[in-house]
Amino acid sequence: MANFLIIIIIAVLGVYAVYLAMALFTKHGRSTQVPGVEKMTYSQAVQLLHDHGFRVDIRDSLYRDDIKPGHVIEQFPKAKSIVKPGRKIFLYINAVHPKEVILDDDNHPNEYALRGESHRSALARLEELGFRNIRVVKVLGTTDRVVKVMANGKAVRKMQKVPVTASMVLEVSDGRLNDLQDSLQNLEYLDNYRNNPEVYSEPEVTQSSESGEYTAPEQEAPASSEEESGESQYF
Repeated sequence: MANFLIIIIIAVLGVYAVYLAMALFTKHGRSTQVPGVEKMTYSQAVQLLHDHGFRVDIRDSLYRDDIKPGHVIEQFPKAKSIVKPGRKIFLYINAVHPKEVILDDDNHPNEYALRGESHRSALARLEELGFRNIRVVKVLGTTDRVVKVMANGKAVRKMQKVPVTASMVLEVSDGRLNDLQDSLQNLEYLDNYRNNPEVYSEPEVTQSSESGEYTAPEQEAPASSEEESGESQYF
């Protein structure tokens, strides 16, 4: 019986020791508020978080025009969140230079990027890469395919890197060239017809009542000078 009681006491003391160790390790019952460090410089944010007993981890570098380079864009957990002391705070820093991407990784650097792509697929590609300032311009052409892509006024070629903040212009042919060519051909035919109607006119034919054959109408012989003058000449 005494041994049984000793075992129970040892078990209870063991459980209590484990509880104390876990409470000490997890800081059970203790909490603190996260200070706001967004839009601060990286060094200012790290110093403030360290002063409050937090650890810091740089999660990623992004780029935004409305925040100065090297400043904190976002933090997690957010400002005023209640967390345990010593927690790691993740920071997202604004990059010094904007992110650069390749529009077309086809290894033909002398060719225009995305040339021949459909209008929709090219637009989706630019948006997927992170471009926000995109303008579509229709140019004269035979199909609805991309002619070229302009970044800040310059044509982009394959394998070329472009900053995602660039002003993009997507030149797409409008498919009107075939119609224009047809119209020009019709105008040329009309001009030729007006200038040379006999070339484009067909000779008039008549049908003989007896033989059923088609013959060209006879032309009247020109009147003689006597008939024109109305006088007869006698010998």
